Amino acid sequence: MRNLRTDATRLWDNLMQTATIGGTPKGGVRRLTLTDLDLQVRDWFSNTARSLGCTVTVDDMGVMFARREGQRSDIPPIAIGSHLDTQPTGGKFDGNLGVLAALEVVRTLHDAGYTTYAPIEVVNWTNEEGSRFTPAMLASGVFAKVFAHDWAYNRTDPAGVTFGDALSAIGQRGSQRCGDHPLSAFFELHIEQGPILEAEGIEVGSVTGVQGIRWFEVTVTGQDAHTGATPMRLRKNALMGAAQIIQEVDKIAHAHPPLAVATVGSLQVKPNSPNVVPGEVFLTIDMRHPDAAVLQAMEDELTAMLAGVGAPLGVEVASTRIWDQPPVAFDARCVDAVRKAAKISGLSVRDMVSGAGHDAAYVARVAPTAMIFVPCKGGISHNESEFTSKEQCAHGAQVLLQAVLDYDGWLAEQRAAGEPR
Repeated sequence: MRNLRTDATRLWDNLMQTATIGGTPKGGVRRLTLTDLDLQVRDWFSNTARSLGCTVTVDDMGVMFARREGQRSDIPPIAIGSHLDTQPTGGKFDGNLGVLAALEVVRTLHDAGYTTYAPIEVVNWTNEEGSRFTPAMLASGVFAKVFAHDWAYNRTDPAGVTFGDALSAIGQRGSQRCGDHPLSAFFELHIEQGPILEAEGIEVGSVTGVQGIRWFEVTVTGQDAHTGATPMRLRKNALMGAAQIIQEVDKIAHAHPPLAVATVGSLQVKPNSPNVVPGEVFLTIDMRHPDAAVLQAMEDELTAMLAGVGAPLGVEVASTRIWDQPPVAFDARCVDAVRKAAKISGLSVRDMVSGAGHDAAYVARVAPTAMIFVPCKGGISHNESEFTSKEQCAHGAQVLLQAVLDYDGWLAEQRAAGEPR
């Protein structure tokens, strides 16, 4: 069905409409997971999907599935989607594009009266960003049986609210156990969140995998003291320890060029008073590399560095690795469906590895998976100025549609070949 076309204007209008839910004065979106604003966009998602004849269900991690039946209801669905939660200063397109483009695919099929062989499901994953509850991709991690349910439910936000309580508070804890939901495949459309496609003038990225990611939480403990009455030589300044750690984390990344990256992204200083020597600092470390061996070497260097920071400053340093996502290779058949879809759509395409983590990285452990990237201006994301043009969004939606149709046709052929004649 190469003559089916998604509607660029309709997709763009929906992107702009949903961006008003949690919209910020600077043009971004602040819609943290499991908040009232998240519930508002979830309701919008449900209502829109039902208007297209879909059945909407929610699992016990709050993951939403909007199902459009196919010719064969006994076949696991082909899933498409992403997430609707954002960073505290997020943009309009990160995650949102993947879900709304998936709805646009379903609407295109609905308007054409076209019934696929397998069911199609649009998925909205819970807590992809990890900006309220760490780690990121919490629900898809449970779906893939990487995280235990109880562990996920007991994750707390900065105010001490647990994930489980927040889920119940907005009425989004469904009855189906997360992970008890087989899929034939999963395709996720996303903005690149980096500068490669724009710099090379390429319209679509066929994502072959995701680099490895490790997150660490570090607490440096010294002693609160009066800034005026405590001599420098007698201080146990936790912030000095944190400052050294920040510098050394940067050095570790530079020691493994050109692909290694490492970041201290969150810092909490206690008691955080102008005239008190900081007695405690909590910080987070994010390390990434596409090669598991290099990523392990980076962690080893981090461990050795942390062990040596404390004693000279009279402080203690404690660290915990809270997230380990190994490098992921996506399914070759799904990746090829994306390549073919781009070419059929008349778009330039290149293979690439994702530098950012996505729900697809976990889903790939339990179902054939691939991703589609479209450019974002300046490679900027997790930022209110994040921007992808109407045309670029339309390109991504069209490739998503064509990839689904390609994979659906392949499923039909495989089933026909394996069934008695």
